[in-house]
Parts: sequence; C-alpha cells; structure tokens
Amino acid sequence: MVQVDNAHETVLVVDFGAQYAQLIARRVREARVYSEIVANTITAQEIADRAPAAIILSGGPKSVHTAGAPLIDSDVYELGIPILGICYGAQLIAQQLGGTVNQAGRGEYGKTELSATSQPSQLLPPEVTAGDIVWMSHFDAITEPPEGFIISASTVDAPAALIENATRQIYGVQYHPEVAHTPHGQSLLERFLHQVAHCEADWTMANVIDESVDVIRTQVGKGRAICGLSGGVDSAVAAALVHKAIGAQLVCVFVDTGLMRLGEGDQVVETFQRTQGIELIHERAADTFFEALKGVTDPEEKRKAIGEKFIRIFEQAQGGITDAQFLVQGTLYPDVIESGTGDAAKIKSHHNVGGLPDDMDFELVEPLRNLFKDEVRAVGTELGLPDEIVWRQPFPGPGLGVRIIGEVTPEAVAILQQADAIVREEIASAGLERDIWQAFAVLADIRSVGVMGDERTYARPIIIRAVTSEDAMTADWARLPYEILENMSSRIINEVNGVNRVVYDITSKPPGTIEWE
Repeated sequence: MVQVDNAHETVLVVDFGAQYAQLIARRVREARVYSEIVANTITAQEIADRAPAAIILSGGPKSVHTAGAPLIDSDVYELGIPILGICYGAQLIAQQLGGTVNQAGRGEYGKTELSATSQPSQLLPPEVTAGDIVWMSHFDAITEPPEGFIISASTVDAPAALIENATRQIYGVQYHPEVAHTPHGQSLLERFLHQVAHCEADWTMANVIDESVDVIRTQVGKGRAICGLSGGVDSAVAAALVHKAIGAQLVCVFVDTGLMRLGEGDQVVETFQRTQGIELIHERAADTFFEALKGVTDPEEKRKAIGEKFIRIFEQAQGGITDAQFLVQGTLYPDVIESGTGDAAKIKSHHNVGGLPDDMDFELVEPLRNLFKDEVRAVGTELGLPDEIVWRQPFPGPGLGVRIIGEVTPEAVAILQQADAIVREEIASAGLERDIWQAFAVLADIRSVGVMGDERTYARPIIIRAVTSEDAMTADWARLPYEILENMSSRIINEVNGVNRVVYDITSKPPGTIEWE
C-alpha cells in the first residue's frame, strides 16, 4: 500500500484505555485539526520524530496509584510540545511532575458544577460561568498541582479541576470536555488547539478528497481496481472516491443477495451505474442464497452459509476481470485502531468484503482508513452521493438473514422488508433519522392469536428495535414518542400480510446486542 506523509499538522491522542479516546480524536477533527490515536507505550523519541503540533493524554479506567497503571515516557514533558491531559491524563501529569493525586473520599460521576478560580486561564472558555455543568468520571483527584502550575477551576470534589502551566504549555483537566454533556467542552479543546498549540484549521473533507485522489493515482497507476459494493455507506464512499481518482480503471461488483432492505438493490444500481457512471457488475443471486439457507435456523450457520455464497459469487464475477490488481476496501480508522495491525499489503481472509478467500491476491486500496464514520459521510456528501446512501443506517453483512428468527425464506423476507420499510418511513417522517443510530424490524419465529375483521388469526409478530449510540459499542433503546410507535404498529398490522402483533424492544446494550442474531 502506498503511503504518503500527511500534509496536515497532527495532534497525537495517547490512549490510556479510555472509553472516550476515539471521541477525543473525533472532537479534535471537528475543530478541523488532524488527529491520530497512539498507544501509551510510545516513547518520547518516537513522538519527537513525528513532530506533532500537540499531544492529548486520554482518560483511563485505572488509578495512577494502581500497580502496573499505564504511564507515559516522562521525557515527553521536556519536548516543548503543548500537552493537554484529560481525567487520568491530568492526574498522570500531576503525579509525574511532582504534584499530589489522592482519593477524594468519594468520586464524581456524571454532571458536576464547575467554578472558575481567580487565576487567569488560557484554557477555560470565557463563557463558562460559576455553576456551569461539566461531566465527571473519576475517583482520584489532584489535590496539589506540580510546581509552576496554577489552578484555574475546581469542583466540590476536585479542588484542581483545571491546572495550567502556560510557560511549559502543559495543561490538565479533570472533567471530560470531549463529551456532549459538557456544554463548553468543545470550546476548551479548540482554545487548546488553536490558541495554545496554534494549529491551523485545515482538516476539511474537500482537502481530504484532493489528497486521497493523489494517493490513489500514485498507488494504482495505470492498473485496474475492483470494489465489492455492499450497499452500505463505507463501500459506497470508497468506490466513489476511487472512481474520482481513476475513473474507468475501477469496476464494482454488487452481489445482490435478496436479503437487503426494500428497494436497496435497485437504489445501489441506480446510484452507481446510472448516476455515478461507474462500471458495475450486478450479480442477482437471491435464489442461490435462499437455496443455501433452506432449513437453516441457527444464527451462526446462517452467517456461514451467507458468507460462503458471497465469496463464491464474488469469485465468479471477479474471474472475468483478469487484469485487476487492486481491491478497494471501505476500512475506517476505528477498524485500524481496533485491529492493532500495521499496513497490510495483501488481502487475506476475513476482510471487509464478506471474508474473501486466501488465494485472492490483491493489493489493498483503502482510501477511508484515516477517517471516522462521520467524516466518511461528509466525504460522501462532498462527492455528490445521495443522502439515501450517505445517511444509510448500519446494516449487518448477512442482511435481513439475521433479522429473521428461524428459517430464511422468500416469504419471510418479503414480510420483513415491508415492515422494516414502514419503521424507517415513520422515523423519517418524524425527522429523527439522524438522531437514531439504528431503527429496524425483526421477524420472530413464533405465532400468536389475534382478531382481525372478526376472524381469528394465528400469525407472526414484528419486533421493532430502535437505539441511540455514538459508536455501537454501547447503545440505549430510543425513547420514541408513543404516537410514532402507534403509527408503526397500526401501519404494519394493516399493510403487511402475515403479521398480527407488534412489540417494541426496550433492551440496552449491554446486556443485549443491537441485532437479535
């Protein structure tokens, strides 16, 4: 894979195991500054070699007093690079530079009132007033800052909620400015980035597109690339971006499993073949998938059957493109972080396109590997993809096959497609599309008695699942207004044959999962 030096100033977010490390990196990018997440094992010399514009130390689940608690190379503080520590990161700064961190007697979790001290602050936004709310999540607290630091804000249980050393450009904040529950948190981060570290606000999606096009052209040259379209956001944006770079050298393969949401197969073809002008091989394979799923009810067996058929059909389609050397993948930055792997030059099994076999030897083209999901959507919009593609909700790889409890048949898929379309239409009509992470229908493999038109029915129920989430790692059930739920239920019962009952899933993740299978 061709790599080029990033043309943007970089802020390194040092991860101490915080649940919010990715969120910090995203907030930095929202300030139009490029960020990367690095492990806390990074050395001062490695940081110096990368010459970042600033360093942010994340929070973490451990106490600085715990044996084996993660540290940062103390020479980092001597590099002259602006540093901001958040929560655990702030406590680590205090401890490593000679301050005192103690258990405060009780922790602070959730909303807390913040008060500014009389000390002048480079970091605290001027709009913060006494009693403003911040979001805390800590048990230890800084009780004595290191020499040369001032305390510019405090709370009842965190006497040094914000410490600053303007001369050394080192700062620590006990609360979490990166979360939405801290109203002026983004403003604090932007003051650190722009006024302290003097970072330029040049990380824009227009710049990302221009730079990606240059990288793709350098990598592919005059070769040909193939992309497996799933109908999802990531593969769609990756395909559009690569097509902008190399045009007709790209060919896409869309394996239509028959397990997509209502009308999505046609929409993929319309968008890429007709609107975008991308060469598209459309493999209509619904019958093949239904045959493979006949009699299969175990969720894992369904996934294996769907994945195996996808591989074989993709192989057949790819067999006609003998000169393709490159495989386009919709890998995102969270995938890179979570895998913990370096740059892979060759495709192996269990990658993004359905788990491709080992003997498919391609060089990867991954134009989105430095982007978060919200940035991918912004790139898609900038490239002119329709909102129906760009803002499409996450969808499982096996499609509706894992939203049908029991055997997957054409009849069951038809029922679920209609019910699911109603759920999504009502969410859209209420203007909640961008507030809900996922909203969908599940078809259960049970029957219940009902009465319709004075006649007894014995039909299947539809389960409605709607959740809110930042990243799908955790999720909460969406508190949809009763009127919306009533509309969904009424429409599904009246418009979808084979359904006589609708229920709403109010399980969060954990303990449940977002999908049912």
